Amino acid sequence: MLSATAITASYHPRQPVITDISLVVEPGATIGLAGPSGSGKSTLARVLSLLHKPFSGTVTIDGAVVEGFRYRAPRQYRTRIGVLFQQPRLSVDPRMTLRQVIAEPSRANGKTDRVDDLAELVALTPDLLDRRAHEVSDGQLQRACLARALALRPAYLVCDEMTTMLDASTTAALVAVIRDYQKESKAGVLAISHDMQLLDRWADEVRQLDP
Repeated sequence: MLSATAITASYHPRQPVITDISLVVEPGATIGLAGPSGSGKSTLARVLSLLHKPFSGTVTIDGAVVEGFRYRAPRQYRTRIGVLFQQPRLSVDPRMTLRQVIAEPSRANGKTDRVDDLAELVALTPDLLDRRAHEVSDGQLQRACLARALALRPAYLVCDEMTTMLDASTTAALVAVIRDYQKESKAGVLAISHDMQLLDRWADEVRQLDP
């Protein structure tokens, strides 16, 4: 179980973006998180992904309270959470090929990479793997980012507005990949979106964050 309890967080001590927010993602479940711009959806996503330290509250992963965030987060916790961001071009090193993007987590953690298998999983053809971000479409790059997020077989996946830059067919394809991964691995998913129709189809339960 991935849980946030009584989280207050922001980027300025006197201007909290979220206050006393709690959320639970059970293994195998998809929890949708909706709300208007400025309601703190992305801030909560970064806290749950261990990328942003809250002012107060706790994050718990499978019963263990996380004590460190960002680079201070223990590896055994960091690697249990995969993250997929809204803008793929801002989340990859533009110097890397798609092959290097997908392989990055495995190589950073001393694991054998599964680039070809992961690329096939997200429907990236072999000819795309040696291209860089500026040489592929947003949809192709987001497919590579999903492959990267699944590289270490995370127990939880945080999808922060991952479909905003995508057309309907690519959105459906990536959601299908995630659903199949859940069936096989029992991973829990936090799906953040402003698209209520998508969340109604995708999520088991939808939470609304107020501004």
